[in-house]
Amino acid sequence: MKDSCLPNLHRLRERSDLLRNLREFFDQRGFLEVQPPCLTTDCVIDPYIDPLRVDTREFQLIPRNGEEFYFLQTSPEAAMKRMLAAGAPSIYSLGPVFRAGEHGDQHNLEFTMLEWYELGADVEQGIEILGALACDILKTVHFEVHSYRHLFRDYCGFDPIDAELQTLVECATEIDSSLAMSLAEDRDGVLDLILSHVIQPELGHDCPVIVRDYPLSQAALAKTSVQDKQCAARFELFVAGMELANGYDELRDPDELLTRFRACNEKRKKSGRRTLPLEIPLLKAMQVGLPQCAGVALGVDRLLTVQLGEKNISTVMPFTILNA
Repeated sequence: MKDSCLPNLHRLRERSDLLRNLREFFDQRGFLEVQPPCLTTDCVIDPYIDPLRVDTREFQLIPRNGEEFYFLQTSPEAAMKRMLAAGAPSIYSLGPVFRAGEHGDQHNLEFTMLEWYELGADVEQGIEILGALACDILKTVHFEVHSYRHLFRDYCGFDPIDAELQTLVECATEIDSSLAMSLAEDRDGVLDLILSHVIQPELGHDCPVIVRDYPLSQAALAKTSVQDKQCAARFELFVAGMELANGYDELRDPDELLTRFRACNEKRKKSGRRTLPLEIPLLKAMQVGLPQCAGVALGVDRLLTVQLGEKNISTVMPFTILNA
């Protein structure tokens, strides 16, 4: 029997090659590589992503402002935006992030994230550099861009934003009736169920596909789209039916950011999750002023999985949470 404590070295060379190629892609475009902290008081609030907390008593130091907890970062986003607000140029980061409760074919509690911010870029330039990166790494000659609304119309026969909620629930019921009923009052939850089961499996088999202009209710930290006021300037990359990256024309309004964080905390409470602190360093940096930029976060382990034709990210990771 194979010793579960031994690291998986099966794809070690391919992983090393990918990390080097990712760095070369951004180095050649004038980005600076930065190393954001894994452990900070910052915590970007998401309704469904749970950060790991570390009690400051473990530090054997006196917290600077009396904080009880620091957070292992679910993304380097907050620290990188603080760098941009302080005057950094276009930057990228390549390193570990952490999300509680995540384990499966496409998830692990600790994984490697590539995140970048292009100074002065908007959603169009954000999509262009993401598509160029996908083509460069996956050795394809082109990528496709489709709007969220058009994909729902093509695959499901209705507009995801204008359709009645009952129409969405009826479609979701054909996928999983019990789950559809539990989500019946959550429009975005129902849309996510349909997207992940009906549309996503069909995307990115011939070439990388970028889906753009998500409903404004799913804006996260993206601006409102200038093309469609019912949508957000948010985009995602799909390859071989797998979601690899999420990008925004970044929101720069600190008041709107606080409003969205409060709404996320309300959703967290309703789902039984712990609320997260609102007065974080990122918000203060946004009040100083975040420059115009587009940002993207990409899962490196997933990218390597589809690059090598694997099905499970554990096949391309030396360690998962089960043998770390």
